[in-house]
Amino acid sequence: MKLLLHMCCAPCSTYSTEHFRRLGYKIQGYFYNPNIHPYKEFQRRRDTLKDYCNNEGIQLEVCDSYDLEDYLHIVMKDMTSRCRSCYRIRLEGAARQAAKMDIPCFSTTLAISPYQNHELLCLEGEEAGKKYGVSFIYEDLRAGYRQSVDISRKLELYRQPYCGCIFSEKERYKK
Repeated sequence: MKLLLHMCCAPCSTYSTEHFRRLGYKIQGYFYNPNIHPYKEFQRRRDTLKDYCNNEGIQLEVCDSYDLEDYLHIVMKDMTSRCRSCYRIRLEGAARQAAKMDIPCFSTTLAISPYQNHELLCLEGEEAGKKYGVSFIYEDLRAGYRQSVDISRKLELYRQPYCGCIFSEKERYKK
């Protein structure tokens, strides 16, 4: 069965794609991440992911629009729920793309991160799936996080030092 896999970056995609392939899914990658700041970081993550997918034979659909203003407008409405809003934006984008491509299910590489709120990730994925008539496949991939780090280092993939948004960048560097 085909699965649209929302990919936040190449390092998180390494273990995630292997896992879903082991489960029997044919992976269609999708890069949609308007949260990434600054624009140079967005480009670097996108380009690293393109190279990785090309080398691994993974089809990748890339949304090149950089809708930072729309993203900020949404998350700034309630800063206490900014991560949930970010999940919603990206997972709705992935669900919409899966429906558009006639792919029955979707998931996300965000599920590998021990730094994400998995309960909210699940809720937003399921809601997005219902909205667009596709199934959200949640797999708790955190057990593979260390392996994804090792794989990405071995492949010499660019590894970013923060989640992606301007707020996580501030949290990472303001100590």
